Amino acid sequence: MKEVILVTGASSGFGLLSAQSLARAGHTVYASMRETSGRNAPQVAAVNNWAKEHGVDLRTVELDVSDDASVMSGVETVVAQTGRIDVIVHNAGHMVFGPAEAFTPEQYAQLYDINVLSTQRVNRAALPHLREQGRGLLVWVSSSSARGGTPPFLAPYFAAKAAMDSLAVSYAAEVARWGIETSIVVPGAFTKGTNHFAHAGSPADTVVAAAYESGPYAGVADQALKGLAALEPADADAGAVAVAIADLVNLPFGRRPYRVFIDPSQDGAEEVFRIGDRVRREMFRNIGLKDLLAPRQS
Repeated sequence: MKEVILVTGASSGFGLLSAQSLARAGHTVYASMRETSGRNAPQVAAVNNWAKEHGVDLRTVELDVSDDASVMSGVETVVAQTGRIDVIVHNAGHMVFGPAEAFTPEQYAQLYDINVLSTQRVNRAALPHLREQGRGLLVWVSSSSARGGTPPFLAPYFAAKAAMDSLAVSYAAEVARWGIETSIVVPGAFTKGTNHFAHAGSPADTVVAAAYESGPYAGVADQALKGLAALEPADADAGAVAVAIADLVNLPFGRRPYRVFIDPSQDGAEEVFRIGDRVRREMFRNIGLKDLLAPRQS
């Protein structure tokens, strides 16, 4: 079935790769990004050119996930142009790297806003349409960092991704009776093929950061990054995440997996997640709400 899909944070990385993969699969896809007439104007042109070259229905839409009005306007644009919206891919996010102490509370808040609150803004704009339709799919791009190995100097990002994953888990049960499915995609630490590490933010408190760089933790940052890269197989391809998203969207209602793992480095997250998901299923059965574990077909 041809779906109308909105992908957040689709100017580059997993978002752009996923938008392209979904468009190649025959769907109408909106690659959302901010400043489409400003700094991202070249990217808008590149996306439009790629769509023409490949003969697919891939469009761009202005949507700043940190702005309520922009999110609402972006979703309404999709609905106005197509008459519906079927799938939301929560991909927008940002990474930072440095000692946890050196980031200010304001930096933590900003990171949570981009990685967590953004999904709430998009859901509040899109879910009324999905509920009215009696069907839909929420795809959440989580991270193995939420449950797997946690190397140092990535604390704000890890905390934000864990919060987003927890929100996804709760939403899954709360939209199931509306006929809305949930799939949580869990990528590993891809150090190549995306801009996550290349564009990672830095601590604002440079004095504290310098204390870690020159004190007993000197060299740890470099070792952590090199260690992560060394764990990643040479043939690891970030495009595998996009393919996995397209594959699950293409599955029929009721057959879409609750979680999908794409972790070439195998950092252990899959094992831990499976335990947590099993405990969740048992809890819902024990409290008489097992029907919320699967979406209800309208």
